[in-house]
Amino acid sequence: MPSSTPYQALPNSFKASLLKRERLIGCWLSLASPAVTEMLGVVGFDWMLLDAEHAPNDAITLIPQHMALKDSVSAPVVRPQANDAIAIKKLLDGGFVNFLIPFVDSAADATRAVAATRYPPQGIRGVSVGHRGNRFGTVANYFEVANDNIGVAVQIESRAAVEAVDEIAAVGGVDALFVGPSDLAANYGHLGNANHPDVQAAIAHVFERAHAAGKASGILAPVQADAERYLAMGASMVAVCADLGMLRNAAQAVKKHFYPE
Repeated sequence: MPSSTPYQALPNSFKASLLKRERLIGCWLSLASPAVTEMLGVVGFDWMLLDAEHAPNDAITLIPQHMALKDSVSAPVVRPQANDAIAIKKLLDGGFVNFLIPFVDSAADATRAVAATRYPPQGIRGVSVGHRGNRFGTVANYFEVANDNIGVAVQIESRAAVEAVDEIAAVGGVDALFVGPSDLAANYGHLGNANHPDVQAAIAHVFERAHAAGKASGILAPVQADAERYLAMGASMVAVCADLGMLRNAAQAVKKHFYPE
């Protein structure tokens, strides 16, 4: 059962659960709406993915959604536009501590992603003494605890990433390997068909290698049967629905009731 306690960023309770490979059921948010985010935050999913890669989000729109989850049990997880240190720095300073970094194809990519989330000497994060992430300079020990409280999941979305999965999983600071099934299917020559046997074999391989390294694994699976299958395969960080899809499907069902085909 999900926790009834509001999510804590310091210490990062989501990262602690991720490291223990606890079952973490999430919801994917692409509508860039604080009202929708707040409403879904009341539902009580373990985590919410706020997407800036394939959704019209940036730091200015993401921070109000982060605020909307302030009293929720759902941990905000953000996907930046790219594996880019400047974009990641802005989100860190904006208060995000859990990241899903897209298109990590190698250990070098994974190392760069982790470094962007850490202050020197462990990383390259730029230093601001007063920002939303440290409650505008009022968290006295923020610099001492910040690095240890950043959660990093990296997305495995290509054939190259699957081939380098052991090296990626071995990077310190990578807490989870998260499969992007649509891009992975496209990279294997099966665009639009993540259920192709070749793609499913690659997904199973990523999960198995993540677990062999003692790391959590995850995936986006808005079809319930797919989500159940991936959970049975050992994935623990699973997004089982998406705001856009739920709204579209509900609207289509209402319209079909009044205008049956």
